[in-house]
Amino acid sequence: MDKELIANTLKKLKENSPKKNFKQSIDLIINLRGLDLKKPDHNINAFVTLHHDNGKKISVCALVDADMESKAKEACDEVILSGQFARFKAKAEIKKLANKHDFFIAQASIMPKVATTFGRFLGPRGKMPNPKLGSILPPNANIKSLYEKLKKTLSLITKNEPTIKCMVGKEDTPDDALIDNILTVYNSIIQKLPNDKQNVKSVILKLTMGPAFIIGKDAQEKEGKKTGKKPKLKIKSGKELENPAEKKPETLENPKEEANQEKQKEAYANVKKKVSKPKQSNKNHSNKTSNKNTSKENKKEIS
Repeated sequence: MDKELIANTLKKLKENSPKKNFKQSIDLIINLRGLDLKKPDHNINAFVTLHHDNGKKISVCALVDADMESKAKEACDEVILSGQFARFKAKAEIKKLANKHDFFIAQASIMPKVATTFGRFLGPRGKMPNPKLGSILPPNANIKSLYEKLKKTLSLITKNEPTIKCMVGKEDTPDDALIDNILTVYNSIIQKLPNDKQNVKSVILKLTMGPAFIIGKDAQEKEGKKTGKKPKLKIKSGKELENPAEKKPETLENPKEEANQEKQKEAYANVKKKVSKPKQSNKNHSNKTSNKNTSKENKKEIS
């Protein structure tokens, strides 16, 4: 995807979106095509770490043992010790906890307990502590640096529709940072698609309360005008009818265009016949009446 196309779309978005009393987020929407979401390899379920903070405040919950409690409390929004897991037997309590936080990190030594207690609720939401993110903590883990990394991390999932939606920044985020974040997400997605860019239908940017703008739409329209088909011959009536054969001949490089012109000539000839054909109904009627009269006169003479 071209940086200039993204920059032009961002400019149009900021100029044509309504102003609000709060800083709106800039959302990226990638619509996909040619996928069968029933197939596991056609689904997207991945994490991508941006180079720039997108401005979203995140919440991180640490599931640890007593020996890591102090480190976890310095960095995380909530800390739950392994001895407190018993109070999360009720489904409602675990669902409430799962919806409260964006990420969960866990001490490696208690992962079996974490999986038993929270796995059936965190797993379907994509929030289980994940070694790919570094959210399973060894004894010497630097929890503060992990928290900073998670602030720039997005979860990209195609749930029940072929669409990826995520926040890439705020309306006051510098354009360079926004463009970099957009490209980071886009390039990460196409690498996971079976046919790369061919599976991308459209890429859209919008503010929270603003209209959607398709990246590269203007360029596509200009290209379409350059390579677009010529309009078909308009059939007129009477004297306004134009004969394409009377026009000055043009050199046509494409044989298909010559065939189309021949069809237009035939269509013109057929329409002209219909327009110029005189009405015969009155003459036929008069001929029939005169024939009747002469036959009557002949009968009289014979009698």
